[in-house]
Amino acid sequence: MLPALTALVVVICAVVAGLAVGYRVTGIAVPLGALALVAVTTPAAIRRYRPRARRRGGIYTPEELAELDTQGLALAVSRMLRRDGWRVFPQRRAEDRVRVRARDGHGRRLEVAFRPVAEPLPDEDTPSRPARPGGPGPPLRLVVHRGAFTRRDVLWARRQGGVRLIDGSRLRRWAHGTPLNELSDSS
Repeated sequence: MLPALTALVVVICAVVAGLAVGYRVTGIAVPLGALALVAVTTPAAIRRYRPRARRRGGIYTPEELAELDTQGLALAVSRMLRRDGWRVFPQRRAEDRVRVRARDGHGRRLEVAFRPVAEPLPDEDTPSRPARPGGPGPPLRLVVHRGAFTRRDVLWARRQGGVRLIDGSRLRRWAHGTPLNELSDSS
């Protein structure tokens, strides 16, 4: 942190010194030229970096969601969970499936599995892992899918208990900024 701050101070001082020297040598032309350069480059920089900053904040467009692979979708879901106040844990390296695990401020746990198109639901035979001692019980499980779930999928989720299905329309609403707890199962 300190080296970066030092470098920033040095750069700012160098720019101000350069502007002062330019003003003494040529008059007002150098500061006006610098101001014009800033006026031209600022909108271009904002257009270029705004989508990246928006995505880092957990807001995605439907087109951006459609372009993501499973790893990218996991990253997007992690960012959306952070936006909603969840603490996201890093993925375990030994796992063969992409998963996101998180915990909120109340101690509730969340596990997110991703269902690619035309594949069976992950873990249809749910593993029975015991909850940690003193934990608030089993985690809430989300299954995220960019498409639509079948009736069979919905019945499976109801039988499991504690499983919420996030289909394409809910995923787009969540990615647009609707908090996870406001996504209803009836819409």
